Amino acid sequence: MDKDTRQFCFRVTEEMEDERIDKCLSMLMDSLSRSYIQKLLKDGQVTVNRTVVKANYRVKADDEIYLELPSAEEPDILPEDIPLEILYEDEDVLVVNKPKNMVVHPAAGHHSHTLVNAVMFHCRGELSGINGIMRPGIVHRIDKDTTGSVIICKNDYSHNHIAAQLKEHSVIRKYHAICYGTFAEDEGSINAPIGRHPVDRKKMAINEKNGKHAVTHYRVLERFKGYSYIECILETGRTHQIRVHMASIGHPLLGDEVYAEGRKSPFKLEGQCLHAKMLGFIHPRSLSYIETDAPLPDYFRHLLHIL
Repeated sequence: MDKDTRQFCFRVTEEMEDERIDKCLSMLMDSLSRSYIQKLLKDGQVTVNRTVVKANYRVKADDEIYLELPSAEEPDILPEDIPLEILYEDEDVLVVNKPKNMVVHPAAGHHSHTLVNAVMFHCRGELSGINGIMRPGIVHRIDKDTTGSVIICKNDYSHNHIAAQLKEHSVIRKYHAICYGTFAEDEGSINAPIGRHPVDRKKMAINEKNGKHAVTHYRVLERFKGYSYIECILETGRTHQIRVHMASIGHPLLGDEVYAEGRKSPFKLEGQCLHAKMLGFIHPRSLSYIETDAPLPDYFRHLLHIL
């Protein structure tokens, strides 16, 4: 084995039979993203019974899967001295209050001024490497125009532990939002699967056929003329979940330029009014419960005052 790789071996059980190899590996190694696993398959770093396979291979009981995971490389991303609002920090995890208009990790069109650039400077290289060189420390993310709490993992041990909690949906995530319209009821739940939009691949949508299970619980905090201030609790964590779910019941988020179709905000906003206010999780090393609360950003408080 190359000194720059880590090798893993799994035997497929009967319960996993006929699953796609990429889905099977995502269940066996829940710290790896599905897209990263597909990249490993494309690069020939996954074999089944010593044969290289593609992502659409269907596993069989007793198949032996070998995976070579490259060691974390030094990312070609420059640390940047960007101020961070730190909500909690120790040697294992960091929780920050992400500002608006900041991308979490580098991607096409956003190679600098991201949260990763900022935490690389702050943590001096002490970040988990599980999700690849472009996402050091990143175990979950929120949209560029969504503000609020993001957990950063400083080592692979904490990354695996937090990733497992996210997969089990045991991390408590409360969001505050302002949406169009007023509710007759004080609270409710939306249980509707979310998947890629059938036509616009950049969007998500309620997708009964191919979507993943998604549940959002909401309650009204305050009603205004034509708008509502709500709290949403995520039972699952799908891409754009709150934005898609609230739009599906006729209450898209104020300022949402993607899902609030046909509604133009009368206020000058940069994207949706959505804030990841509270995070609750079990600390990976002490096993104590940690809860952080991210103060509402100025634009959000100002808009509540106007309403």
